[in-house]
Amino acid sequence: MIDIDVQKGLGSFKIDAKIKTDTNGVIALFGRSGSGKTSLVNMIAGLTRPDSGRIVIGNEPLFDNARGIDVAPEHRRLGYVFQEDRLFPHMSVIANLHYGAPRGAAGRQFNRIVDLLGIRHLLKRRPTTLSGGEKQRVAIGRALLADPRLILMDEPLASLDSARKDEILPFIEELSSELGMPIIYVSHTMDEIIRLADTLVLMSDGRIEALGTVEALTSRLDLRPMTGRYEAGSVLHATIAHHNIEQGLTYLSFNNNTFKVPLLELPRGRELRIRIRARDVSIALTAPQDISILNVFPGTITEIDEDASLQVDVLIDIGVPIWARISRHSLSMLDLHPGKKTYVLIKAIAINRYSLGGLTRSGMSTND
Repeated sequence: MIDIDVQKGLGSFKIDAKIKTDTNGVIALFGRSGSGKTSLVNMIAGLTRPDSGRIVIGNEPLFDNARGIDVAPEHRRLGYVFQEDRLFPHMSVIANLHYGAPRGAAGRQFNRIVDLLGIRHLLKRRPTTLSGGEKQRVAIGRALLADPRLILMDEPLASLDSARKDEILPFIEELSSELGMPIIYVSHTMDEIIRLADTLVLMSDGRIEALGTVEALTSRLDLRPMTGRYEAGSVLHATIAHHNIEQGLTYLSFNNNTFKVPLLELPRGRELRIRIRARDVSIALTAPQDISILNVFPGTITEIDEDASLQVDVLIDIGVPIWARISRHSLSMLDLHPGKKTYVLIKAIAINRYSLGGLTRSGMSTND
């Protein structure tokens, strides 16, 4: 369980944040720069002292102003991965990994973590000889070897280019499921959130505005100012049903429907989140014939956002909520309104690796 209720004045800026969840996975703290994400994580880590409130991880209070509890950072058993790697340049990789690990803990977990992060070939090297992605993998390994009950990651990919991000993301994806360790992951990039998070926490102006599943929060119109209008879309939960290698397609099942996407090198039974951007969704009033678009679903319009001047977002229920972004001209021409029956059209190629997030490894099949 994570129970946070803290208040802190930082000049004219005030943090008043409340988070309570028992999710044992990746908890994404999402918000724009300056919303207070890093300040909140520093309070959890013990690097900044709240003015009031409490921080409870598991059943242990790390901070409780009313009870006079303020556990020192080094005794909180929290691993912290910063934006920068913060490795000791004069030490080898293996020395960096062992630094700060409790006696005996590093030995028990060392080989498992080194292999999980793919850094065994780096152990004798110095940080100055590593790439940015390699440094971050070592930094993650050092945090894990500290025998933490919780990992804090403060935008660990922010300083990396896209190639290095692609290198690191698969390792972070594996951490929670392989090690059974909760992670609080700070980011302002929705692609990372979709790919990694189990629970989404939206933060704005020092306050927690919403907490829930990624699917639920990304479908809410009232949260669009925080989740981002340009990258707006829907997130749905699906399972790999089967592959058609000849056609180059993977079939994903969701809510008694099937979604076709480009072939995925993942086993049947794997559960995924699919992010479908609103700009990749079209609307028709009748079932189209003889078209190249492979995903066509009947649905009913439930909500229309007409706040934008040139474009309109339409929410359609196809068993799950799907946002479509169309022109104001199309809205008028099709006479769209809540309650109207429509068809949703989504290209298979609109879904790529960056549109997918893994949920769990339970129920995986060994068959392709």
